[in-house]
Amino acid sequence: MATPRLVAAVSNAGGLGTLGGSTHDPPSLRRAIAEIRGLTDRPFAVNLLAWSPVLDSLLDVVIEQKVPVVSTGGGNPIPVIRRLAPHGIICLPVLSSVTRALRAEAAGAPAVVLEGMESGGHVGELTTFVLVREGARRLRVPVVAAGGIADAAGLVAALALGAEGVQLGTRFICTRECEVHPRVKQAFLAARCSDTVVTRHLTGLKVRVLRNRLAENLLDAEGGRPGRWQLARREASRMRQAFLEGDVEEGSLMAGQVVGLIDDLPSCAELVQGLAEGVRPVLSGLGERLGGP
Repeated sequence: MATPRLVAAVSNAGGLGTLGGSTHDPPSLRRAIAEIRGLTDRPFAVNLLAWSPVLDSLLDVVIEQKVPVVSTGGGNPIPVIRRLAPHGIICLPVLSSVTRALRAEAAGAPAVVLEGMESGGHVGELTTFVLVREGARRLRVPVVAAGGIADAAGLVAALALGAEGVQLGTRFICTRECEVHPRVKQAFLAARCSDTVVTRHLTGLKVRVLRNRLAENLLDAEGGRPGRWQLARREASRMRQAFLEGDVEEGSLMAGQVVGLIDDLPSCAELVQGLAEGVRPVLSGLGERLGGP
């Protein structure tokens, strides 16, 4: 989903566009980075799974290409933080636990993304509201809030909890530059906040997806599981089946609960501009309700 076109559009709009890097091999990752740089001169990030067996070769590429930011998910980010630091590359680990965030901070992470269980994809146990507040109280480095955020009201709420910024995933799928199948966007626009479920059976980890026939079957499934990487590759295939081929019943539609708040298809520029410009009206409304100026 996070193709070079979408990455560049987000960065050009003033956000930090992020390429999904772990489905690439080194040559294709190199080509994708070159394509991004042909579309934007702004900073961007590459996201990598920390437990990927091909992580080292992908890190070789991001170091060689001087990618400014790498975000990590799925596994221990500390080796990645330590490998990238001497090259001046910022590592932003995406974590669902403040305990793990404290370890990342001690290892030199300059900031962390704390992602609550409302988010799409792999999820932890805590809600964004609680997780971000705990992180802001216990961490010295900046906290970025993720999970359940789609608009300026969510941005203001995250800032009130102590976050320095927000990460949006599901919201950007419903933008004009996102190159997923139109049926996926239609399914997201039609969904309600209660239409996602959490399964364990694709990777052995908790995964939040939009409810469909595949999700119902997974919720009913039992039995042993293959290894984590084999399952991750199978999951990627199911995601491709959904997001690129448009199979909204048998494909894996990773989506956060915030999908129910999405009702339009803006450009990335319109979305980011709306986030920024919407903050003041939200704050003004709060002031009126609290009896302030």
